[in-house]
Amino acid sequence: MLSSSNARLAAARRLTRRSARRETGRFLAEGAQAVREALAADAVIELFATADAMARHPDLTGGATEIAPKDALALSETVTPQGLVAVCELAQPSLADVLARSPRLLAVLVEPNEPGNVGAVVRTADAAGADAVVLTGGVDAGNGKAVRASAGSLFHLPVLTAPVQAVLAGGLRTLATSGGAARDLDDLSDDGTLAGPTAWLFGTEAHGLPEDVLAAADETVRVPIHGRAESLNLAAAAAVCLYASARAQRR
Repeated sequence: MLSSSNARLAAARRLTRRSARRETGRFLAEGAQAVREALAADAVIELFATADAMARHPDLTGGATEIAPKDALALSETVTPQGLVAVCELAQPSLADVLARSPRLLAVLVEPNEPGNVGAVVRTADAAGADAVVLTGGVDAGNGKAVRASAGSLFHLPVLTAPVQAVLAGGLRTLATSGGAARDLDDLSDDGTLAGPTAWLFGTEAHGLPEDVLAAADETVRVPIHGRAESLNLAAAAAVCLYASARAQRR
């Protein structure tokens, strides 16, 4: 069993902090689902597991280093640690690389402040067949809560960071979500707008998109509310928008 003072374990513990993730380009993935997808993506640098996790997941832990439950707790950001944590590293393309591949659908999160939403949108973008997720700052994709909320999708498609101005100038039609927009998603579905290459811009739940981003986008769009709900949360709104584009592009 690895000592709690081991340098490798200490380096892994530091990855619970954003500064260490930014410095090293590495992050932690906890739990069987995330570890399975990380292994499939050849993104695992090192794998730690408790004896109990090794017994529960022999198919995943053949090359794991055994650690004590207290050390698994120190690597976890959950109330109930799963005892299985991978140190991961993913080489992500630049926005220029993504744009050079003539993408059809991008999900862009402008200064996201909720890691659960970041992970949920990554998962939805993956399911909808998006070409990439772009973060323009805010929460990083390696945040533990974001990794868990992505349910492994973080390892399926590019998730990169770029300035929002670069997205706006990238050549795709930019659709900015806004509850106050004159046109709604049904209008764009009906007139064929969604069939072309599209970058959807999503803001925060509390404040939406900045005014300068709304002004610079090709169009502002609202998700229609047909019932009495005040609004949709960010993850739900993103799912509706991305799937509307996916459907239009696949007709």
